[in-house]
Amino acid sequence: MSSSAESSSPRSPSGNGQDRDASALAPRSPWSRLRRRLTVTLSRHLPAGESDGNPVDPPPKQTGGYARWLPVLRALPWILGALFALSFVWDFPGVVLSVAGYTVELENLLRYVTVSGLIGFGTNWLAITMLFRPREPRPIVGQGLVPAQRERVAYRLAQAVSDELINKRIIMQTVRESGLAARYRDLLVGVAGDVVTDEDVRHDLKAVLRELLRDLLSAPEVQDRVAAFTAEQMERNADGLSGVALRTYRLFREDDFQDQLRTAVERLPEAVEPLLDQLDPALDRVPAHLERHGEALETLLTELILRLVDTLDVKRIVFDNVRAYDEEQLELLLRRTTNEQLNYIKYLGAVLGIGGGLIIWAPAAALSTFTILGLAIYAADEMLYRARTTESTAPGAPS
Repeated sequence: MSSSAESSSPRSPSGNGQDRDASALAPRSPWSRLRRRLTVTLSRHLPAGESDGNPVDPPPKQTGGYARWLPVLRALPWILGALFALSFVWDFPGVVLSVAGYTVELENLLRYVTVSGLIGFGTNWLAITMLFRPREPRPIVGQGLVPAQRERVAYRLAQAVSDELINKRIIMQTVRESGLAARYRDLLVGVAGDVVTDEDVRHDLKAVLRELLRDLLSAPEVQDRVAAFTAEQMERNADGLSGVALRTYRLFREDDFQDQLRTAVERLPEAVEPLLDQLDPALDRVPAHLERHGEALETLLTELILRLVDTLDVKRIVFDNVRAYDEEQLELLLRRTTNEQLNYIKYLGAVLGIGGGLIIWAPAAALSTFTILGLAIYAADEMLYRARTTESTAPGAPS
């Protein structure tokens, strides 16, 4: 018992190791070797991952002049809230201000201004928030506009992209103007020349063809068809005395004729090797043949690329990808480029609300002041815009 145990116990690991070594050292099939060699050869010719021209850098973020005001605007709602709380304790009681002979009572000024400013901020905040929140449908408050219309947003975005940005017409025009087919024609010629002159590739290609032809010619159904076709052609092409002799021979010795034919057909796999020796001259002629027919090859590649593009449904591709976004991803997609502008609009509501409060508190004076101030800002902006336009259109101005 012990001897058998001792003799069997060490064999198991060594046997497994031998199996692993055998599997690791097992020869690859001809097709796998050929595929590996072709991959290596193609990798030497394929262009790099970067585009031929200058890479497209992301454009700088256009923050605008309002960006420097955002820190101040963010603090404005908190200031208004503090002043609104103060108005319950003190709000200019009995304070009167005389300006140019006019008497203005300041009492309740804080209440008017802060309430209007908070309402302006609150309505803008609510409107922007309701674009994206709630992400999920709620029983009472409903769902945000963008999440609720996700399918429609995806469809409209897909329609805009496919109609205006990247459609079949634009892709086809780009293919024609970029000379893509010509570049890949040269690539194909170069690859063909590299492949057919590589002795290892030729060897593996012959091995693959040898295996395929032997498997094909060794199949019984193929041999039956070859034998039947050969006998038919012999009968059809045998004329005169040879035809009479063949038919006479088959009449008396049909079994022997079939046996001889079957023996010859069964030896067909042995004839594969001489056929493969004729492959080298044919491979040597491939690069020159492709070079001579370069224009036809370029036309063929162009037609293939255009047919491939014609099968693409750009709108469906964009629609399916955008529709696959969940509510949070869709919100991030829209906020990524507009968040700063949305914040500016949100906090600007507080400023406009303050102006509304001043109009409620002192209608005539506030309206006159805002009208004069608005016209002055508009005039200054128009003058600066025209001056910039004149400089940009002047001869010698940098483009």
